[in-house]
Amino acid sequence: MKTFNVPVIYRSPLISAIKNQRKQQDRMKKDFTPTTLDFGPLKILLARHFGFCYGVENAIEIAFKTVDENPDKRIFLLSEMIHNPHVNNDLLERGVQFIMDTAGNQLVPWETLQSDDIVIIPAFGTTIETENKLASLGIEPLKYNTTCPFVERVWNKAEQIGKKSYTVIVHGKPKHEETRATFSHSQSNTPTVVVKDMAETEKLARYITGETPAESFYEVFKGQYSPGFDVTKDLQRVGVVNQTTMLATETQAIADYIRQVIVAHYGLTEANAEERFADTRDTLCYATNDNQSAVIGMLEEAADLAIVVGGYNSSNTSHLVELCEEKLPTYFISAPEQMHSTNQVDHWDFHHKKEIHSNTFLPEKNQVTILLTSGASCPDALVEGVIRRLLSFYGLEHKADELAIVD
Repeated sequence: MKTFNVPVIYRSPLISAIKNQRKQQDRMKKDFTPTTLDFGPLKILLARHFGFCYGVENAIEIAFKTVDENPDKRIFLLSEMIHNPHVNNDLLERGVQFIMDTAGNQLVPWETLQSDDIVIIPAFGTTIETENKLASLGIEPLKYNTTCPFVERVWNKAEQIGKKSYTVIVHGKPKHEETRATFSHSQSNTPTVVVKDMAETEKLARYITGETPAESFYEVFKGQYSPGFDVTKDLQRVGVVNQTTMLATETQAIADYIRQVIVAHYGLTEANAEERFADTRDTLCYATNDNQSAVIGMLEEAADLAIVVGGYNSSNTSHLVELCEEKLPTYFISAPEQMHSTNQVDHWDFHHKKEIHSNTFLPEKNQVTILLTSGASCPDALVEGVIRRLLSFYGLEHKADELAIVD
């Protein structure tokens, strides 16, 4: 796989050494057991896969290269480059401006842009409407395009099944930049509707079977369906794609559920199910799959708690938190400094969208075991920072420089 020129401030020699050793031992990526870092009173079980993915490194390389090569031009990002505050703040400090926030609210008026301005499309991609808006301003919309190839793969899959007269069901967060972009590209080819979870999927299924009156669909799914969507016709042939960072098991469950409803409602069999349900296979990116599988493998080990590092608005990171929370007390942090002591920690409650302070953190025992991972947009340098911070609570920070990896 291609390697990228990512700023050294995001790298960690420590984490790179660990990852390289695991890669040598497991080139086919079949071993999802964590790496054990045993420091005596503190044991850290580090996930097999975590941190920057292909799409994130690609986006960072393009963005920083663009800044370096155009010192005399105004440079804009449509919105956050990725969902990590450290990377985004570094770009802001380099003079880059964000045109919109993550919800799509305008920060820089379109009319203030000039044809010689540089506009970078972030890793999530963007809508066709935004591409057309940039073109109308004399700005080539795809000249500085950092859209993740795995996001584009979803768009291609949606286009393929749309041309075969299937309606596209997108499993994603309706307000997320990637889902908005996927919805825009999909609806240009075929009727499209977004479901955010299984509960919404079950509601949608009742329109497929006719159990729920069709007219209520337009209020229940307001803002989540394409113009002209006809609920009485457009749910007869469907296929499911997803926001690439969703929980893999949930996406699979949604696709399986819709398929079962279609098969039962139309009296189909396994042999002819594709008459009304498109085979889209898995449209999650490799990093989402690997990181989630690594967390599942990590959770098979006995531990006292889990720490997940990443941006608070990162979808892929929140799903790692979700997996950990099923088994253990879990702390979602964006920086090492949020761990104040063995007792004090500030962490994100993604269920209620707020940062909270806990007066209980590390248990008092002879050896504390912590599961540690990070999201696909989190620099490895932050993960090393977390390890060093934890070690400092035990007077062992120097041990980070002499790590002994126990198989």
